[in-house]
Amino acid sequence: MADEILFPGDTLGIIGESPNGIMLAETAKKMGFKVIAYSSNEASPTVQEADLGIIGSYQDRVKLQDFAERCAVVTYVSDRIPADVVGFLQRFTNLPQGKEALEIAQDRLLERAFLEQLNINIAPYATIVSLDDVYQAVSSIGYPCIIKPIQKEFGHRYQQLITKQSDVARCADFIDRGTFVLEAWIPFKHEISALVVKDGAGNVQPFPLVENHYRQRRLFETTVGGEIDAAVEAEINKLAGEIAQNLHYVGVLEIAFFITESGAVYVKKIVPALHATGYVFDRGANVSMFEQHIKSLVKMPLGPVELLQPTIMVKLQSADLEALRTQWVLKTNWHYHFYRYPKMVQSQTVGYLLVSGSNLSDLQQQIDATGIWQAEESDKNN
Repeated sequence: MADEILFPGDTLGIIGESPNGIMLAETAKKMGFKVIAYSSNEASPTVQEADLGIIGSYQDRVKLQDFAERCAVVTYVSDRIPADVVGFLQRFTNLPQGKEALEIAQDRLLERAFLEQLNINIAPYATIVSLDDVYQAVSSIGYPCIIKPIQKEFGHRYQQLITKQSDVARCADFIDRGTFVLEAWIPFKHEISALVVKDGAGNVQPFPLVENHYRQRRLFETTVGGEIDAAVEAEINKLAGEIAQNLHYVGVLEIAFFITESGAVYVKKIVPALHATGYVFDRGANVSMFEQHIKSLVKMPLGPVELLQPTIMVKLQSADLEALRTQWVLKTNWHYHFYRYPKMVQSQTVGYLLVSGSNLSDLQQQIDATGIWQAEESDKNN
């Protein structure tokens, strides 16, 4: 079953609560595949788009098995799905992404150990299980630094930026919740993401590098087609390829990097799943990340990904909608993608905007000139 090539009419299964699901389902159906979606919510956009929806929890092993056995191949669309669920599904169907990369990416200590084995540059860090550990680690790592739980599922909860000794005491409120990592603060100038797709034969095909900007610690904007120092670009592509080759994983994944003023490159995180930074390729590249992901799963050949035009992706919030009405009737190079059920999306994110043209600076000026998104300093704590 693992070596089977899928053709139009075969069934792709999608699991995971993410806006990525409906876009993947739409792409799969355009390519001729049948889609079965598994979700705990019958109003899920992915379920509504699919040919068949199976409603159940991640604990319902009977329904999970039924879902798996109906599909020729299954993919998860979020790195938040429990790795043990993926392992269970693999007993009954082909799930090329596997669970190993997910296990590594969901645990900050495992992720750092994996990167250290490859001799890849990461921020200095220490393992923390008590408040005393924090005081000791700060003395060696220095200020500023940041403490985070090893489980990424907590998001930004239970994180604390430490810039002086009095900040350490604030960790007492949550330090007994489990194991943490304390890592040095990297004074980065740019955050660059490398998205790559890996097929079952181990071939890795990169997407053009993108740059990310954050506001209120959430992804706000991703750009492609800007200038990146050639040496930095080569280093990032080399590291991303090495990481992908050493992960037991098939499909699209994202590796985010911090770039310092001096050009030093640090790995920020690995996301073994479709990621919002890849939306920019809907207009910016000759192929979307959704199509490349499906091709890797069903054993279609992966062609090279080429930049078509500079593009900026802006995440849209519900508060932006009224002001966007003017741009809706004016801008010919603005392309909108709204999530079908905004109520299911965290932080009032309702979709994203793609602005394309011949020059990235001109596109950014066009966005800024509207005044919809008041200029802010990009978050340095993301």
